[in-house]
Amino acid sequence: MNIIVAGRHLEITSALRERVTEKVGKLARHFDQVQKAQAWLRVEPYPGRNHVAEVTLWADGVVLRGEEASEDMYMSIGLVVDKLEKQISKFRSKFIDRRRILAGRRKQQAVAEAAGGAVEPEASTMAETGGIEIRRRKRFGLKPMTPEDAAVQMELLGHTFFVFRNSETLEVNVVYRRADASYGLIEPEG
Repeated sequence: MNIIVAGRHLEITSALRERVTEKVGKLARHFDQVQKAQAWLRVEPYPGRNHVAEVTLWADGVVLRGEEASEDMYMSIGLVVDKLEKQISKFRSKFIDRRRILAGRRKQQAVAEAAGGAVEPEASTMAETGGIEIRRRKRFGLKPMTPEDAAVQMELLGHTFFVFRNSETLEVNVVYRRADASYGLIEPEG
């Protein structure tokens, strides 16, 4: 597993790097394939719980993210890994196992199509425009998924909205959290 450890206002010692590698490496047992993990360790300028550990994990088409703060960096690393393990167990049956089943079905379908002979075709810059300042740009691949899967992915990331390609219509959609804690779906017309 590729684990990237970076720090802000903190020197990454070999002991810190080993602790992150050990703790985050334990998360890999929950997945078939872990693409990479990224840990940002930082010390905030205020006193108290100012040692912050943020871990993002890309595995089996799922992105998990957690952030925890405490008075000690080693404790923060342990807390964020515990938080990610809770997320994994909470969403395991809803999302991760279902993705594995769907991937297996897609492989079977591809093999069947190949046997039949017919296969269907299948940045952080600032810009100022008209008084509106765009401070950050993100680029990412849109993987086909159901709106329910997108809502689960949004919750895993801790975001209030999520852009995805709807697996039923192949259109770009947005799922978002409404003020009443329910979910909304934005679909293009036509």
